[in-house]
Amino acid sequence: MAQLPVLNGDDIYTALRDCFDPEVKLNLVDLGLIYDVKTEPDPHSTPAFPRQRVKVTMTLTTPQCPASGLIFEQVHNRLASIQQVSKVEVDLVWEPRWTPHRISPAGRQQLGI
Repeated sequence: MAQLPVLNGDDIYTALRDCFDPEVKLNLVDLGLIYDVKTEPDPHSTPAFPRQRVKVTMTLTTPQCPASGLIFEQVHNRLASIQQVSKVEVDLVWEPRWTPHRISPAGRQQLGI
């Protein structure tokens, strides 16, 4: 079996661009909800080919976000679908607080702001 490439943070951010806030219709990365991603080898993964654990630190636009469950499910399922990922951890934080200033230039263009 061919060795799979090792994932890095950019790979995870690219995958997370497939996850959208259903209310704003913008991907979570460009919306500014993803604060950090970390990958590390998982020496105990099964199957034994080199796999990695992924931790995503993110927030929501508001603590009362009605789509929070759907958003977390999207993040988990998207990353878990990557063959090299053995475990996904999503850490929800409220500091720093999300503001519209966190929206990327590409996101602003897509939203027309």
